[in-house]
Amino acid sequence: MASTESTKNVALIVGGGPGISASCARLFCGNGMRVAIAARTPDKPALVELAAEYDVTNYGCDAADPDAVSALFDAVEADLGNPTLVVHNIDGRMRDIFRKGVAEAEPKLVHEVLMNSPYSAFLVAQQATQRMLAGPADAAGDGHRGTIIFTNASAAKKGYARSGAFAMACQAKSGLAESMARELMPQGIHIASVPIDAAIGWTQPDGTRAHRMAGTSVDDNMADPDRIADLYLQLHKQHRSTWAFEVVLRPWVENW
Repeated sequence: MASTESTKNVALIVGGGPGISASCARLFCGNGMRVAIAARTPDKPALVELAAEYDVTNYGCDAADPDAVSALFDAVEADLGNPTLVVHNIDGRMRDIFRKGVAEAEPKLVHEVLMNSPYSAFLVAQQATQRMLAGPADAAGDGHRGTIIFTNASAAKKGYARSGAFAMACQAKSGLAESMARELMPQGIHIASVPIDAAIGWTQPDGTRAHRMAGTSVDDNMADPDRIADLYLQLHKQHRSTWAFEVVLRPWVENW
C-alpha cells in the first residue's frame, strides 16, 4: 500500500494518448503528483515514452468493463495510492459513426459509442467516488476529497445533423457530470465538465502542432493540449468557495 502522504498526490487519467492525456501527465508529474494512465493499449508509443521520461505508470484497461475498471482502481491504489484527481478522457469518438443519418447509423456501432463514452464515464466515476468518499475529508486539503474531470466535446452542447450517436454519448456524459456535481460537491468532491469545441493539435516531432484529420495548427486555430492540461490542474487546485463546474473551451477563431 502506498503511504498516506502519497495518496494526497495521485492522479489517474483514463483514456491515454498523445494529446490531452500526455499533456496532463507531464504537467501533473511536474507538479509533484504520482500519475497513472489507463488505456486499452498501454503500449502505445506515446505512453511508453511517458513512462520512460516521467514518473508515469501505465495500465491496460477496457473502461467499458466494470470488472476491469474496479481492478484498475485496485491496482492504482496498491501501486501509488487512491487518486484524488481522476480525468475521464474518452468521448466515444469513432470515425465510422460520423456523417451518418439516423436511418443509416449501424445500431451495433451506436451501442459501442455509448459504452465507450458515457457508460465508461459512469464506471470510472463510480469507482473514484466510492474511494474519495471513503478517504479522509482533508485528503487534498481544506475538506476537498478529490476532483473528477470529464473531457467532452461540443456535441455536449448541441446535436449536429448526421451525428446522432455522438450527440447521445456526449450529452449523456454531460448529464452524468451535472447530476454528480449536484450530489457530490456538497460532500467535498469537485466535479468538472469540459466540452472542447475544437480540433486538438498536439506537438509533433518537428515541433509543429497538428491533428491527424484537421492538419497543422495555424495561428492557434486548434486547441493546445498543454493549455487544456493547465486548466485541468487549475480546476483541481480551485478553492471550494469558487468551484467551476462547466468550462467550455474553444480557440479564439472558432466559429460557433
